[in-house]
Amino acid sequence: QVQLVESGGGLVQPGGSLRLSCAVSGSSLWNYVIDWFRQGPGNRRDFVARIHTSGSPNYADSVKGRFTISRDNAKNTVYLQMDSLKPDDTAVYYCHTIPGNYWGKGTLVTVSS
Repeated sequence: QVQLVESGGGLVQPGGSLRLSCAVSGSSLWNYVIDWFRQGPGNRRDFVARIHTSGSPNYADSVKGRFTISRDNAKNTVYLQMDSLKPDDTAVYYCHTIPGNYWGKGTLVTVSS
């Protein structure tokens, strides 16, 4: 069974950085496109970034130029480097697979002074 575990969230000041990790188990990461989504308080779950099996990325306009997605297939892990964080980035961040539609349980990012 495929499982995804997110980590790396926490409290950071505006302008700061965090690196999130999404560890995949039960299958090889080679098989999957990985998305990051986020859900803020009272909001819907929104797309943040995608990394294709080729390694090519896509980003939501709201994070373009500030966030970087990457993958390490040898470690079965996808990363989301988040720089220049803003209070609006506060959310629970989830990773997701295509195919399979597997989701992790999320990691909370809070951007506040």
